Amino acid sequence: MRLPHRKSQMQRLLDTVGDSLEVPSTLKSGPPAKAVKAGLIAAGGLAGLTAGSAGISSLRHKYEGGRDGS
Repeated sequence: MRLPHRKSQMQRLLDTVGDSLEVPSTLKSGPPAKAVKAGLIAAGGLAGLTAGSAGISSLRHKYEGGRDGS
């Protein structure tokens, strides 16, 4: 009678590491294109608002002469 082949500790360790490094199937497909596009539009809008706010603040300090010490 022949015993079934058993994996060594090293083979089991390598299998465990390999399994943990695999990308889950839900991430392989990625998000839908519409979600990516909406995210990019939102990020662009936020960047525009931030730049506009910084520009207004800069002009305000320029015209007020920066009297408040900031």
